[in-house]
Amino acid sequence: MPTRTSEFQGWARAHQARVEEALSRLLPAAEASPQRLHQAMRYAVLGGGKRVRPLLAFAAGELAGANAATVEVPAACVELIHAYSLVHDDLPCMDDDVLRRGKPTCHVEYDEATALLAGDALQALAFQHLAGLRVAARPEAQLEMLRLLAQAAGSHGMAGGQAIDLSAVGRALTLPELEFMHIHKTGALIRAAVLLGARAGDGLSDPETGALDHFAKCVGLAFQVVDDVLDAEASTATLGKTAGKDAVQNKPTYVSLMGAAGARSFAEELRAGAHAALEPFGERALRLRQLADFIVLRQF
Repeated sequence: MPTRTSEFQGWARAHQARVEEALSRLLPAAEASPQRLHQAMRYAVLGGGKRVRPLLAFAAGELAGANAATVEVPAACVELIHAYSLVHDDLPCMDDDVLRRGKPTCHVEYDEATALLAGDALQALAFQHLAGLRVAARPEAQLEMLRLLAQAAGSHGMAGGQAIDLSAVGRALTLPELEFMHIHKTGALIRAAVLLGARAGDGLSDPETGALDHFAKCVGLAFQVVDDVLDAEASTATLGKTAGKDAVQNKPTYVSLMGAAGARSFAEELRAGAHAALEPFGERALRLRQLADFIVLRQF
């Protein structure tokens, strides 16, 4: 009889495969003109990554009674936004990295101009599909999904967080300042993934939505805390991206602020907060609880 851990792993693999197929279907064909741009888009998105954001969307959708076939489009759209952000973050004008998901970054494999355009096109494609395909029972719910994703990607979300990150290089930040940066840079898109998955379902009450939002904020911040620890402790081969670059670039991180042990302890506090937020949902939130555990306990 399978354990809960092995059952979760099976669920995760099945949904990772599902979103991979959806992404391949939603992306332009590599042979379609302009071929080099479309090839770069597919290179940046397919065949790599843990797909944590889509998994969170599927899990939140299950909690809200949504069919997986309905959730796969918003789940894929969140991943398109995430992939675009990675392409742009790796550019020489940003983090100037050469390795992502165990292979050369998009601008190394192609060129800077193509990578810039690929990121732009991936962002536009996400909104094209989220607006053009039916992903919610009510039109107003779908409009809210578009608003949530746009806000998460913009200056009050991911892009704003990246701007704060760039301006913080070489400076010491307080814990509230660091949290503010990462609530935007990393947490906003994770929060959007959870809320989009839930919006694809039957609808939650305001208190239920508030509890789910609190869960998303906890796991979004925990994801970044663990990322900081792994950047400091894991190898490049394990991570599939350049390890130790935060210290080299003199970036403020949770490890530089509180040490690796303190950061791990903080991640555990956030995991406890995420679990507490899910208590009103009982077994409906099983997958979200398991994903919170995976995010905090992962080794890569």
